[in-house]
Amino acid sequence: SAEGNLELLEYIKFYLQCDVHTEAVQAALAKYKERKMPMPSKRRSVLVHSSVETYTPPVINLFSLAGVPVNSRVSSKIQQLLNTLKRPKRPPLKEFFVDDFEELLEVQQPDPNQPKPEGNQMNVLKGEPLGMVTNWPPSLLAALQRWGTTQPKAPCLTALDTTGKAIYTLTYGKLWSRSLKLAYTLLNKLTTKNEPLLKPGDRVALVFPNSDPVMFMVAFYGCLLAELIPVPIEVPLTRKDAGSQQIGFLLGSCGVTLALTTDACQKGLPKAQTGEVVTFKGWPRLMWFVIDGKHLAKPAKDWHPQVRDASAEIAYIEYKTSKEGSTVGITVSHASMLAHCHALTQACGYSEAETLTNVLDFKRDAGLWHGVLTSVMNRMHVISIPYALMKVNPLSWIQKVCSYKARVAVVKSRDMHWSLLAQRDQRDVSLSSLRMLLVADGANPWSISSCDAFLNVFQSRGLRPEVICPCASSSEALTVAIRRPPELGGPPPGKAVLSMNCLSFGVIRVDTEEKLSVLTVQDVGQIMPGANVCVVKVDGTPYLCKADEVGEICVNSGATGMAYFGLLGITKNVFEVGISLSGVPVSDQPFTRTGLLGFVGPDYLVFVVGKLDGLMTVSGRRHNADDVVATALAVEPMKFVYRGRIAVFSVTVLHDDRIVLVAEQRPDASEEDSFQWMSRVLQAVDSIHQVGVYCLALVPANTLPKAPLGGIHISETKQRFLEGALHPCNVLMCPHTCVTNLPKPRQKQPDVGPASMIVGNLVAGKRIAQASGRDVTQLEDNDQARKFLYLADVLQWRAQTTPDHPLFLLLNSKGTVASSASCIQLHKRAERVAVALLEKGRLNVGDHVALVYPPGVDLIATFYGCLYAGCIPITVRPPHPQNLATTLPTVKMIVEVSKSACILTTQAIMKLLKSKEAAAAVDIKTWPTILDTDDMPKKKLAGIFRPTSPDMLAYLDFSVSTTGILAGVKMSHAATSALCRSIKLQCELYPSRQIAICLDPYCGLGFALWCLCSVYSGHQSILVPPLELESNVSVWLSAVSQYKVRVTFCSYSVMEMCTKGLGTQTDILRVINLSCVRTCMVVAEERPRITLTQSFSKLFKDLGLSARAVSTTFGCRVNVAICLQGTAGPDPTTVYVDMRALRHDRVRLVERGSPHSLPLMESGKILPGVKVIIAHTETKGPLGDSHLGEIWVSSPHNATGYYTVYGEEALHADHFTARLSFGDTQTIWARTGYLGFLRRTELTDASGERHDALYVVGSLDETLELRGMRYHPIDIETSVIRAHKSIAECAVFTWTNLLVVVVELEGSEQEALDLVALVTNVVLEEHYLIVGVVVIVDPGVIPINSRGEKQRMHLRDGFLADQLDPIYVAYNM
Repeated sequence: SAEGNLELLEYIKFYLQCDVHTEAVQAALAKYKERKMPMPSKRRSVLVHSSVETYTPPVINLFSLAGVPVNSRVSSKIQQLLNTLKRPKRPPLKEFFVDDFEELLEVQQPDPNQPKPEGNQMNVLKGEPLGMVTNWPPSLLAALQRWGTTQPKAPCLTALDTTGKAIYTLTYGKLWSRSLKLAYTLLNKLTTKNEPLLKPGDRVALVFPNSDPVMFMVAFYGCLLAELIPVPIEVPLTRKDAGSQQIGFLLGSCGVTLALTTDACQKGLPKAQTGEVVTFKGWPRLMWFVIDGKHLAKPAKDWHPQVRDASAEIAYIEYKTSKEGSTVGITVSHASMLAHCHALTQACGYSEAETLTNVLDFKRDAGLWHGVLTSVMNRMHVISIPYALMKVNPLSWIQKVCSYKARVAVVKSRDMHWSLLAQRDQRDVSLSSLRMLLVADGANPWSISSCDAFLNVFQSRGLRPEVICPCASSSEALTVAIRRPPELGGPPPGKAVLSMNCLSFGVIRVDTEEKLSVLTVQDVGQIMPGANVCVVKVDGTPYLCKADEVGEICVNSGATGMAYFGLLGITKNVFEVGISLSGVPVSDQPFTRTGLLGFVGPDYLVFVVGKLDGLMTVSGRRHNADDVVATALAVEPMKFVYRGRIAVFSVTVLHDDRIVLVAEQRPDASEEDSFQWMSRVLQAVDSIHQVGVYCLALVPANTLPKAPLGGIHISETKQRFLEGALHPCNVLMCPHTCVTNLPKPRQKQPDVGPASMIVGNLVAGKRIAQASGRDVTQLEDNDQARKFLYLADVLQWRAQTTPDHPLFLLLNSKGTVASSASCIQLHKRAERVAVALLEKGRLNVGDHVALVYPPGVDLIATFYGCLYAGCIPITVRPPHPQNLATTLPTVKMIVEVSKSACILTTQAIMKLLKSKEAAAAVDIKTWPTILDTDDMPKKKLAGIFRPTSPDMLAYLDFSVSTTGILAGVKMSHAATSALCRSIKLQCELYPSRQIAICLDPYCGLGFALWCLCSVYSGHQSILVPPLELESNVSVWLSAVSQYKVRVTFCSYSVMEMCTKGLGTQTDILRVINLSCVRTCMVVAEERPRITLTQSFSKLFKDLGLSARAVSTTFGCRVNVAICLQGTAGPDPTTVYVDMRALRHDRVRLVERGSPHSLPLMESGKILPGVKVIIAHTETKGPLGDSHLGEIWVSSPHNATGYYTVYGEEALHADHFTARLSFGDTQTIWARTGYLGFLRRTELTDASGERHDALYVVGSLDETLELRGMRYHPIDIETSVIRAHKSIAECAVFTWTNLLVVVVELEGSEQEALDLVALVTNVVLEEHYLIVGVVVIVDPGVIPINSRGEKQRMHLRDGFLADQLDPIYVAYNM
């Protein structure tokens, strides 16, 4: 229960000396060799890291069994027939969203040797009849009236302070008169708008502290007299009490508007500024009424309350918190209340004026039943011991039994424990007056050891063994069973030693105490007078159990709760259960479920072995949370667990319950102690329960949510665990040992040959997947520029014909023009660069020149200068002055690999390349000639170089792939002009057009748009370096708006900066108007990031950005521009594919929103002159429409080959000259290295043909091969980022077959360990993968390149070299 079964062991030492279970645990652990277990984690504060290599998980063998055999007697033929008849004509809804985890996940076959119940069939057990009592009052109020008027001086209740002094004794006369006053006041003196506030039958909250039983009793009986229904609840301490919101829901659903409390309590409640009590989270608005004497009115002479006979009307509502944390109110009628008092009086042999000490909470459960209700029925005197006193003096209840000569005491196991710890100081106490010591939680697994230990010590002080009376109760059925002392006719007590393994299958088998995995339970006596009891199966229809089967105990009597207030549906399932025996009802009376699991033993004694609330079903076997707690506590608890505070619950991950154990650790525990203890707990639970613990979390002392009386609030703890709000200080996850139902690893089928593939497609009527852009040769193009094969010629021609036409405007972060270039200016600057190269640099035709410039006009001018001089330019991103150590080596590497004979740059960068700081990062003596172009001589160039053939090399394009490979591709003059022409046609670029570019100009399409296209097409380019957005995030969109640009290009990182940075800056946004934009293209070499483009579109929709404007482009190393939306043609389409099919290299189209669906957006339109085909990754045969394969491309602007691939030369030999193995074997294709598929859509393109859409799924180099399947890192990362609000970014890679997940934590470091379980859960659930290592790092650790792509291989290298400085590393076992 939420009281955290764990009010339990905040004491323990004694428990250990006499506890069977502890010895079993110690013995179990002795089996495991005493070996130091290395810590499966590292964190910053710890200097000593155990090395990963030596880590071996503990040997844990799991015998996990599941399921039930199906014995079908129907012959298979008839079965087949039945199946066809059953088949529906239309597929039911489920089939549209086929969730085929049934066929995917391992279903564990039941073990043929598992124990099965073999006993006789149980029957309904009848209790002794309720005896007739002469003069028994017709209702509880009648009893109160009788005692209050005939015995007004008789003591009813004595309250104690925290020193144990009696502060007040309430007499029956006072209780009667004060209850009358309260009833009168409530009905007559409280008004709203001149109407009485309350009418009979209304519900009223009772908010009284545990230390004030007197006021509570007055309030309770006052409500009953006024015919109001009391709802006792806990005193709310803060706005954030555990479970307080659920209590609020209960009060709201009961329609409570008034709360009764005491003056002292009201003063202590949190107040708002107005001085009124705050409204607690989730609570209805309440009026608070203080019931101290001075606020009550004296009843009018003619006012008399109605003291009616007990009826079926609701008397009071008791709250209960369920396993899931929801709070329900259980209604108890006046008749049930009376019948329950009668049954308890008979079972406990209560007599008039007896004295009873009560340690329990008097607001609910046994504390209320014995200490407030039945006591009044019998005019008993109750000594109420507050919880606060027990904390100060655990012996107080025993001293009170002794000093008041009490006949009965009502306690819980923990009260017996506490007194054991303190008993040495008291020699003179005597318990000889006790005839009954009622142990209210006698049904808990640890109660037997408390009872035995208590008897051991106190037998010498007058305690008789037969006095100890464990009982079992439930909120729904009230008292279920009580052990009676012999003088009340009880049989001798029973004890059962049961096999844990058999219990987990729901079967009772007696075992011997020598065995490790046994559970010892005591009986909780016989069933209540006037009740019928039976035991029914836990799952499915409530059929009667066999005698040796564990089931749920159900009760039928006049003394149970009636319903859950306002919840008809679940009331039916719990309070109105029809019990049957193989389909035939056994009783016409409805039974009430108690939530207790147990069986009936010899002498009709009831044994309870667990609670339904604590039941965890793992792989078909049932385990009890309390039993696992008991095992964990027996693992050297005094040394480690803080006050015995352990919570155990299960969470569902991948369609099975997984056990989670959370413990508070002592403040002085070291990291070493923690992992020693955790590994021991794993071993102990495995030995004794034969089950794995999925997650073990340790939290600092006093941080788990508390239940009202100091126990752990289990459902709130579970809630925090699932929300990632538990903040553990140590975590150990064991998914490898616990998760045994993963799908089988995929066995690769022998591949179908390419020929059969084509035939198969033909037979199925599927076309081969190929598509092409418009045919360039047929497109009429009157432009002069197409006469020129060489860009150098185009620039000269433009300088002559339109010398002052502006080609480039470079904007700075303020949005003003920093520099510009017209055709003639660019031509002249290029000439001067060419002169410098030939004269100062003494270069020859064909020499390679590295251009190391910041984004700007200089870069463009030097590029054309190189062409004028016949040199081969290579654009290189300059090193970052603040980060030379990582950026300069890349510059050096490109310069060396490209064999550059000279470096052209600015004066500032030249100084940097030769600086002392640079010398620390690279060898600066080996730089080639470095020329700065800041002040060049104004000399005329003798002659501009003319290439001898269009196939000569024009420039080299170098870039580092996401897998960390530096590759340079060769672009010939023919390819360069073909590329420009293709882009020009697709985007309709003419000299009168303006386009805005916010991209890096160093490689790929970004370079082509910056440096090549304007010169070729003559349009004006507005250049916005992405770096400028860091100081002014709106500069790009402001420029687009100011210049009314129709076509603009950006990168994902730019789009992300705008989405994150501009969302809140409304003042800037007011002046921006984006209605001019026809197309905004994201330049990318990856699968389109739909969520980002969609949120960008949504965010800027109000600024006039058309929903259809945003699209993405696709290019790669072999061809930098394969797809590009352009200005004409249909909008990009989106399809949804099944993510599980993708792992098997299949495309399965599904509906939007179906389980496991993944949206894929088309990557723009295929460019003119480009042909695309999808080829099988291994057989190289062509694939059909909507089949996943590698994208191959053929086009006049393909690069002509790698200049060099730094890292993996041999692998890439056939990238540019691939041929299909079947079909059209003549065409030469380039392999892009990307997986994707083509799909013919219903749309028509510009030529009137049906449009073929290309969908890019991801780079082949990036994919992870795990369990025989192909995973794309981005899919796993997307799931992980969704798992918790503090995960800013995530990257995954594999390392020795382990999946490593690196997450950036954007929150406080105390949240770091919350992420471990959430990350592990989400990857298991959505991808069927077990995460091997979770690394939690600071924001910004995951490296990202200029295109905004994650550099996962760099990250992996950093992880292996231990350079990430992680906050925490968890190695899952």
